[in-house]
Amino acid sequence: MKLAIPDMSCSHCKATVERTIIDLDSKADVIVNLDAKTAEVKTTAAPEAILTALKVEGYPARILA
Repeated sequence: MKLAIPDMSCSHCKATVERTIIDLDSKADVIVNLDAKTAEVKTTAAPEAILTALKVEGYPARILA
């Protein structure tokens, strides 16, 4: 799944997004592109759970694909 995360702007943001998703699924594969403000995520966690967790951390996201 590809996520648009417009509020990411630095390496701290990237680390927070990665940690938040991995906290939901320790085997998740997360590739963050800060320039594009997107994340490619391979996970077994429910998309709604990921979106909710990111929103709680201050990084509202939407699913692109």
